Amino acid sequence: MPPENLIRDDARGRMVMETADGHTFLTRLLLVIRSRFTRRARLEAENLIPRQQLVVLRRKSATRVRLWNIDRLLLVWLYRLYPSLLDAIIIVQPETVIRWHRRGFRAYWRWKSRQLGSRPMTDSGIRALIRRMSRENPLWGAPRIHGELLMLGIEVAESTVGRYMVRRRRPPSQGWKTFLRNHAAGIASLDLFVVRTISFKLLYGLVILRHARRRLVTIAVTDNPTAQWIAGQVTDAFPWDEAPSHLIRDRDGAFGSAYTRRIRAMGIRDHPTAPHSPWQNGHVERLIVDPSRISRPCCF
Repeated sequence: MPPENLIRDDARGRMVMETADGHTFLTRLLLVIRSRFTRRARLEAENLIPRQQLVVLRRKSATRVRLWNIDRLLLVWLYRLYPSLLDAIIIVQPETVIRWHRRGFRAYWRWKSRQLGSRPMTDSGIRALIRRMSRENPLWGAPRIHGELLMLGIEVAESTVGRYMVRRRRPPSQGWKTFLRNHAAGIASLDLFVVRTISFKLLYGLVILRHARRRLVTIAVTDNPTAQWIAGQVTDAFPWDEAPSHLIRDRDGAFGSAYTRRIRAMGIRDHPTAPHSPWQNGHVERLIVDPSRISRPCCF
């Protein structure tokens, strides 16, 4: 029994008995009442499952047990209330009931997340104005047309302008592989690679290759690859009457301004590859990777 204290109530002139732990007693009382209802509800659920299964089995079917949607809903509802009663279901596999529950969960949230309304349609006059501005000004993009509409007092999003612009059919440009195949006779490529020596030094090699017949033009080695040194190697490799039209390289920092000025003076177009794209200079990359050709240890 919880301890009790006697407190005098001066207003009424009598003794009042107060329970020191009244909140705990009330909580326990509510839990007892709830447990009685819970046990009764669980007993009703245990009785309802066999009854429902008997109802299903009484239906006449020549091949298999026929389950209606109300049957599935009832079994899922009972499983959701009392998961321990799942083993009492014998007409279907327990995994089937769980699958029904998950399917219903997905269907509920799909219905809950449905789009109640769509964006308002853009006025037909505004759409026609966007197409007219795009047709009459082929160099204007969506940002420019969007700015012009704002100056006219027409407030639309830039994405809306891009959606209603006139689509122009432009001739497809050639890809990188097509460029290499069509201009192979006038293309050369070069690349730097590292050579490790026996004396634990690092040397840098320069490879220059012609694409026409995969001819190796020159190989040079240095311990300090500068732009002036690379420009000199290109000058020595290609006389003025044999210079290629295009020279492909990667984006190494050694190819500085001195290199670009020299090849421009020789009438060669510089073609740096895209970042992290060694496949665009694949001919010389395969030559460097093959250890039987170049990457042998030097005995310096």
